[in-house]
Amino acid sequence: MSNAYVITSKLIRKFWKRKAENDMMTEEQAKALLLKQESVYTRAPELREAAFAYCEGYKTFLNASKTEREAVVWAVRQAEENGFVPYDPAESYRPGDRVYQINRGKSVTLAVIGTDAPETGFSIVVSHIDSPRLDLKQRPLYESAGISYFKTHYYGGIKKYQWTALPLAIHGTVLTESGRRVDVRIGEEEGNPVFFISDLMPHIAKDQYDKKLGDAISGEGLNIINGSLPLGEGNDAVKLGVLALLHEKYGIAEADLRTAELSAVPAQKAVDVGFDASMIAAYGQDDRVCAYPSLTALLELQTPARTCVVVLADKEEIGSEGVTGLRSAALKHFLISLCENRGADYKVVFAASDCLSADVGGAYDPCYADAYEAVNSSYMNHGVAVMKYTGARGKSGSSDASAELLAKLASIFKKHGIVWQTGEYGKVDQGGAGTVATEIAMLNISVVDTGVPILSMHSPVELAAKADIYMMHRAVKAYFAG
Repeated sequence: MSNAYVITSKLIRKFWKRKAENDMMTEEQAKALLLKQESVYTRAPELREAAFAYCEGYKTFLNASKTEREAVVWAVRQAEENGFVPYDPAESYRPGDRVYQINRGKSVTLAVIGTDAPETGFSIVVSHIDSPRLDLKQRPLYESAGISYFKTHYYGGIKKYQWTALPLAIHGTVLTESGRRVDVRIGEEEGNPVFFISDLMPHIAKDQYDKKLGDAISGEGLNIINGSLPLGEGNDAVKLGVLALLHEKYGIAEADLRTAELSAVPAQKAVDVGFDASMIAAYGQDDRVCAYPSLTALLELQTPARTCVVVLADKEEIGSEGVTGLRSAALKHFLISLCENRGADYKVVFAASDCLSADVGGAYDPCYADAYEAVNSSYMNHGVAVMKYTGARGKSGSSDASAELLAKLASIFKKHGIVWQTGEYGKVDQGGAGTVATEIAMLNISVVDTGVPILSMHSPVELAAKADIYMMHRAVKAYFAG
């Protein structure tokens, strides 16, 4: 028997003897020991009005920013109205200066220069502005049985059956052979036509019913109906009619579609949910529900102590690959340039920095309780979810935040009255998910996942609570303040 066990045994006996003599602990003592998780409205009912007002701006952002390109345009416009200017490495920047840098129109990084020496580290928040969708293939247009279609390739993790029998809008950019740039946004405004993927009627769907849920609709079956009026006669008369309309409206020929970047997204505006209007249903809340609060927190920032950085990234839904994803060197080069601009060694700055990987968490859904572990799940209306790890099963694909960083964040949140909770992606063996935290960790920057819990993640319409959205905004402001 080890000495540690003997000592522990003695302590246990002494404790229970003392408790037997002194009866029970007081209510105050119990309260100090137990963790009581409460909703935002229980902790701070006075915030309801502010949360609801804040989310009106959020809905405007969602409606204007259904693609990463649109989100960048919106964010930059807001930034410039709040004193931000394009970053120029040849310039000399001082505390309080506000700069941004766009990466190929699909991601943007913004910074407010702090008063402290860069060697104290940067405070960084990274979210992403891409969302699951249907991308048109390079040769998308074809005709079958008198109907014109677009062939698609889905982007990110989706449940394919959710995208049938749903009004869709087309967004994107076409660069014609003549060199003209055409921005497309059809299906969003009153009077616009929408687009549609058909599903099989239940009356003759026996074979479909017999398939597994993931196989009931195939990837190659997600073909978007775009027209049915023929122009003349022949096998491609309907397709030709569609092309004639595209040419009249945009000057586009079929050859131009080969180099186009066009996507289909749900043709639905952000709407309030519930008799009490306490939630928001909208497309793309993963992860614009964290991008918007991060951006607004930075826009409201005056001159901070540490330099504060917000990254609105692309390509997270497909593993952060590509030149506009966080696995590219773009963010690293920008941060290095910020360090060099103020005469600091970036390796020292990075090591002293920390980051919130601001991405959504999966809120506990009582309708699918078997997929969750209730104690460690995050809950709607319970504030910001801080997730020590994401990944799958044995924490695969996780950066697994340190106790030191978690304690620092907990202290900041307590200081500023932030309602927060812990969270994880379902039961251990159920599956899992990743975030951009691993990419940030590769820069030798401490990082922890922090975000808004949502329901129906990766569906065409996701659900978030207004209280959590507003608390995310306050949490980022608190983090920047330190």
